Amino acid sequence: MATIYRKTAKGHSEIETRAQRLSPRLRSALILVDGRRSDDDMHKLIASQPEETMRLLSDQGFIEVIAITQDAPATRMAAPAQAAAAPRLPAQVTATGAASPPANAAPSAAPAQSFETTRSQAVRLFTDLVGPMAEALAIKMERTRSADELRPLVQTAQTIIGNARGGKAAADYAAKVLGSPGG
Repeated sequence: MATIYRKTAKGHSEIETRAQRLSPRLRSALILVDGRRSDDDMHKLIASQPEETMRLLSDQGFIEVIAITQDAPATRMAAPAQAAAAPRLPAQVTATGAASPPANAAPSAAPAQSFETTRSQAVRLFTDLVGPMAEALAIKMERTRSADELRPLVQTAQTIIGNARGGKAAADYAAKVLGSPGG
């Protein structure tokens, strides 16, 4: 059985304001909580005392359980398929910065949801690749309200990933988030 956590309002507030002055270990773990990763995944990402760290964040009200899955291996195997099918930015942004709707776009409120999904994916992949050093840029990415605001931050993230993990990792990140290699 796997447990999935998400940040509470108190957790989001702490990320933005640092009012509670969490230790670096707890703050780094809080940043990684995204409502998708299981406790097993979190334990792999948290370097020191993962069980205690998650318990403290929960006990102090920074995170909460949103799901307990019965069959964790089946859930994890489905995750890559879901990630591959995740919607891209709601509009392809041209070199001039003008947005054009995707060819298969349906006239509905779906683009806002697509943007939210894409933004979340961009932040999650970036923090997975860079770790706690991704904090400042990840927060800026989470605050964006449009594809136009997100795109330059994704390009900055791509540069950071390229410096930390190499050009292939950066190109893979851009392809997953923007839908085209190299941004």
